[in-house]
Amino acid sequence: MPKAVTVRAFGPPESFALEDYDPGPPGPGEVRVAIKVAGVSFVDVLATTGNYQHFPKLPHIPGSEGAGVVLAKGEDVDHLEVGDEVFFSGTGVFCEAQNVSAAKVTRIPENVSMETAAVMTANYQTAVYALEYRAKAKPGEAMLVLGAAGGTGIAAIQLGKHLGLHVIASASAAEKQQVALAAGADCAIQTGAADWRDQVKAANGGKPVDIVFDPVGGDLSELAFRNLGYDGRLLVIGFTAGIPAIPSNLALLKSASIVGVHLGDTMMRWPEKAAAIRARVIELAGQGVIAPAIAERYPLRDFVAAMNSASSGKAPGRILLTMD
Repeated sequence: MPKAVTVRAFGPPESFALEDYDPGPPGPGEVRVAIKVAGVSFVDVLATTGNYQHFPKLPHIPGSEGAGVVLAKGEDVDHLEVGDEVFFSGTGVFCEAQNVSAAKVTRIPENVSMETAAVMTANYQTAVYALEYRAKAKPGEAMLVLGAAGGTGIAAIQLGKHLGLHVIASASAAEKQQVALAAGADCAIQTGAADWRDQVKAANGGKPVDIVFDPVGGDLSELAFRNLGYDGRLLVIGFTAGIPAIPSNLALLKSASIVGVHLGDTMMRWPEKAAAIRARVIELAGQGVIAPAIAERYPLRDFVAAMNSASSGKAPGRILLTMD
């Protein structure tokens, strides 16, 4: 019988178990997918601790993005066939088989690997929504990417370069800076350095930046905001370092904006926009723009180590669970 990581009470990954799990036959509008690869993110782990803004119903199978092969399909599913290699987003992905709404399932483009497909949905949709929809980025603008070696950071770097931006990557360790440079960043600076703001300015030829892509939050957000130029935009992607407190006068003095980027809510509220964002990511994948940095791979039985690694934020790139 297929196995699944099962959360019966909120807590650390060590308190979860790998249990038998059979989702049964797919219902109308669903497909049953043999999951081959699942992405492991900080949010996946946070949701299982009971400290996230949304509380999943228990028992809960973690995971929100993956890729695999269609095993069976229910009624009213016309765009997929048994045997198709697919990727999808949703819930309950840390398992070997799952029923998924066919509306959330897409065939993997021919030139895209299953590993890439498994982790491109959330990160690259976030980057597309942030840069193209919220920031309305223009060629020639300069963008500072915080948390540059994380999944969304890498996505922002690659999309930013595709859009013609000058991309400055900020990361805490030399290894992470190298990952960001390999992803296409024009230059990399050290997060936490005493002269960090001077490094940002120097990396843009002595000028302030136009866009800050910020999945980090905390004290770094205000420092980054101070490096924005007139009409600059700080994109709030997340706040792994805590919720920042940015003085409102900073926004007023240079007509700069703090712009929220809540992809999940957008995808639910505006289905047509969601479809366009998803189609854009598939287009970018077909063009070879998308190339997630894979830091670590763990078999499903080692889910505790995978989740703890994702929670620590130390890995330079994405973490994968692979199924037998």
